[in-house]
Amino acid sequence: MQMEQTDLKAAADRVYRYLMFSSPESWGGHEWAEWAMERNRWDWNPGVGLIAAADYGAFCGAEGMIQAVEVWTEQNIGGSEKLKVINSLAPYAIFPLLYRQTGNRFYKDKAEEMAIWLIKEAPRTRNGAFEHTVTESASFSEQVWADTVFMAILFLARTARLAGRKVLAEEAMSQTLLHLQTLQDKETGMLFHGWNGETGDWMSAARWNRANAWIAVGVPMIAEEAGELCGDMKLIGELRERYSRLAETLVRCQNESGLWPTVLDRPYFYEETSGSAGIACGLYKAVRAGWIPAELALASADRAVAAVLTQVREDGAVLGVSGGTPVLGSVEAYDHVPTFPTLYGQGLVLLLFVEKLRMIAST
Repeated sequence: MQMEQTDLKAAADRVYRYLMFSSPESWGGHEWAEWAMERNRWDWNPGVGLIAAADYGAFCGAEGMIQAVEVWTEQNIGGSEKLKVINSLAPYAIFPLLYRQTGNRFYKDKAEEMAIWLIKEAPRTRNGAFEHTVTESASFSEQVWADTVFMAILFLARTARLAGRKVLAEEAMSQTLLHLQTLQDKETGMLFHGWNGETGDWMSAARWNRANAWIAVGVPMIAEEAGELCGDMKLIGELRERYSRLAETLVRCQNESGLWPTVLDRPYFYEETSGSAGIACGLYKAVRAGWIPAELALASADRAVAAVLTQVREDGAVLGVSGGTPVLGSVEAYDHVPTFPTLYGQGLVLLLFVEKLRMIAST
């Protein structure tokens, strides 16, 4: 156990360093490499990485890691004023932690300001879900994406707890359930990547690995922050029931390698690391929360940790991570998305390693 903990901590340190301090010469030659690894942008990709870096710093009690996150915020906060969309909310999820660590009132006030904007002004689809909006010049009118749960609703839940505001907690929990109701396949329990309210379908109907991961890891994080303050036991009961069904089917479709294919019901598609890490992290978190039984999920999550470790390069870069992926035109198109290191890939793997270290420390 001690050797496992030591090896995992060393890998987490490498992933963290590559996330926060790698330089362009190590990013590879792919045409999307700069977008994938450039930290100094206010967007979801750096945001996911920063959420993980802050979580790791808090877990380790490492003041320097928290300071690095704060430095990033100070350098990039100007970019937050350029537009307000779902994907640009992800970095704000670190503000509650920064407020607790530093006492700087700016973080609390700004988080509350953006949370109020989200619940009062952000575009919604006809069924009331937050419409998935992005920083790029693209519109996905009437579309509900699984990604929104992690990019925006996690921030809302954390701000609800920070401010002690029931209305924010209720919206966070209601939106989480609404996304599951909209995206969960009744037949399999898996989640589709997105729903188009205008056409009334799941578009390509891809049961995409990372879409399932955003919700698998995001739901227990959201419930931990907002569940008690929301207090709607009927809502929470349905959310738990749906999550349990998701967890059961995710465990069943895991490959023998310990990873999951990039489309869950296509086992012959390539295996994708970031989604696999997010799914396994979610399983650990759900077990710790008492949402799913340990005997269902821990062996599966442990196999995933072992497999993900083999994808961490010596310099800390995480391999096998698919590039940024909107809802694609066909299921087959997901198998052709290129892979390379990304900030969100680093982040999801770091979140997994931290959760496993947390599990080890509690035994």
